[in-house]
Amino acid sequence: MSTLPAFSGARISGCWAFRSDGSGCSEDSLDRLLPPVSTGLSPRKRTTSQCKSEPPLLRTSKRTIYTAGRPPWYNEHGTQSKEAFVIGLCGGSASGKTTVARKIIEALDVPWVVLLSMDSFYKVLTPEQQALAASNDYNFDHPDAFDFGLLVHILRKLKQGKSVKIPVYDFTTHGRQKEWKTVYGASVIIFEGIMSFADKELLKLLDMKIFVDTDSDIRLVRRLRRDITERGRDIEGVIKQYNKFVKPAFEQYIEPTMRLADIVVPRGGGNMVAIDLIVQHVHSQLEERKLRWDMAALASAHQAQPLPQTLSVLESTPQVRGMHTIIRNKETSRDEFIFYSKRLMRLLIEHALSFLPSQPHVVQTPQGQDYEGRTFHGKRITGVSILRAGETMEPALRAVCKDVRIGKILIQTNQDTGEPELHYLRLPKDISEDYVILMDCTVSTGAAAMMAVRVLLDHDVQEDKILLLSLLMAEMGVHSVAYAFPQVKIITTAVDKKVNDVFHIIPGIGNFGDRYFGTDAPQDWSDEETDEPSY
Repeated sequence: MSTLPAFSGARISGCWAFRSDGSGCSEDSLDRLLPPVSTGLSPRKRTTSQCKSEPPLLRTSKRTIYTAGRPPWYNEHGTQSKEAFVIGLCGGSASGKTTVARKIIEALDVPWVVLLSMDSFYKVLTPEQQALAASNDYNFDHPDAFDFGLLVHILRKLKQGKSVKIPVYDFTTHGRQKEWKTVYGASVIIFEGIMSFADKELLKLLDMKIFVDTDSDIRLVRRLRRDITERGRDIEGVIKQYNKFVKPAFEQYIEPTMRLADIVVPRGGGNMVAIDLIVQHVHSQLEERKLRWDMAALASAHQAQPLPQTLSVLESTPQVRGMHTIIRNKETSRDEFIFYSKRLMRLLIEHALSFLPSQPHVVQTPQGQDYEGRTFHGKRITGVSILRAGETMEPALRAVCKDVRIGKILIQTNQDTGEPELHYLRLPKDISEDYVILMDCTVSTGAAAMMAVRVLLDHDVQEDKILLLSLLMAEMGVHSVAYAFPQVKIITTAVDKKVNDVFHIIPGIGNFGDRYFGTDAPQDWSDEETDEPSY
C-alpha cells in the first residue's frame, strides 16, 4: 500500500465488534433487530423471526450505527476471495486511540467492523509478577508484557474472515477472565494499542498504519482519570507507574515507531480533517477489493452436468410422491400444507441420520441375550437452521435427536445488488467438533446455502461433517453447493430441474415460508430460504 502524503501545518505522515446496525458481536451472536412473528393462523403481513437484540455499541450525537448485513467474502469455489482491511492504530497510553477508532468507524459507515484492542493480549502473570503489579512495580508498557504470538495468530484469522476467541483481561486482578469473547470476521478491522508497531509479523498484517500523537501532559491527565475511576488505582500508584514505566517506555519503544506510520494524527479524535482523509482512503481500498456477486454466472456454470455423488434424494415412494402432490398444489390449505410438510421433514431427518458415522455396540436384552447393534460415532450433533423457513425443520430434528443443540443463521438478499447478505448468526459454543445438520426448506441457486456453509467453515466446522438438508432443491443449487464444497453431504426429498429467469424453482413449491407461516408474499417472491428474496 502506498504511503499517504503528509499535511502541511497539521502534520499527517477488549474487544468489540461493530455492525453498521450497532449490535455487538460476542458469544457467537450477531443479532439483528427484527420484528416479532405472530403465532395466529390468520393471514398477515410478511415478517421475520424474532431474535433477541443486543444493545448497540456505537452511539453518536446524531445516530446509532447499524449494519445492513455482510455480503459474500468468498468466490464460487467457496474459498476466501478477499481479506479484511486492517488499520493499525498506535500511540502513547491515553493518547486517544480508541476515540480515533470510533470516529473512523462512524465516518466509514460500512458493515461489519471489528475493533480489537491490544489490552486484551497482556500475558498471564506469574505469582511473583502479580505481587509486583499490586505494588505498581510491574512494567505493563514493555513489549515483553504482551503475548504477540497469540495476537498475530488471532489477527491473521480475523483478516481471513474467520471466527476467533479473544481473551478478556481484567485490569483489577491483572489476569485473564475465564470466558473469552467470540468475534467473527469483518470488512474492516481496527487494531489499536501502544505496541501496535512493535512486532515485525504484526506489521505485515496491517494495511494502514496510523500514529495518534497527543501531548504528554494531556495523556497523563487522561491516564490519571482512567486508572483511578475505571481501574480502581490510587493517584500515587498511577503517578509512580507513569514516571517509572509509562514515560520511559513511550520514549524508548513507542515514539520511535512513529516513523513507520502512513499517517500521523495530531490531537487525536478532534482532528476531523485527518480522520476524513483516512476514511476516504479506506473507502477507495474497499472499493478495489469489492466482490461482484454474479448470479447469472452461478446459474450457467454447471449446466448439463450430472448430479454430484454427494447428493442423496429420498426414495420417491407413493407416499413421498403423494405428500409432494399435496404441498406443491397451490390450492392446498395452510393447515394441510403444514401437516404434510412436517411429515416430509421427519422422513428427511430420519434419512439424513443414516449418513452419520456409527460403530458396533453390543447391549444385553431383558432376556439376558446379547444384541449386536450400532451407536453414533461422534462427539455431538448440532442443528443449524437458515431463517426463517429452516426453523420449521427444527421440531422434526428435536423429535429424533434427543438434546440436540440448535443454531440459527439469517441470510437475506440485498435488493440493490442482488447479493446474499448475512444478517444474523447464533451458533452453539464449541461447534467445531460437531456433526452439523444445516436445514433449509428450499434451495434455488444455492447462494444462501453456500454462505451458510462458509460461515460454518469459518467457525472451524469440518466440511465433511456438514449435512445440508432441504425439502426441495433445484439442480442449479445442488451443483453450486457441491462444486464449492465437495465434501458436504446434500440430502433432499426432491430435485427440480429448472429455475426461471428470476431464480424461482420450476415447477417448485412457491414461497415455503409464506405458505407455512401464512404471510403475504410480494410479487417478487422467491423460493429461497428467507423472508426477503434470497438466492
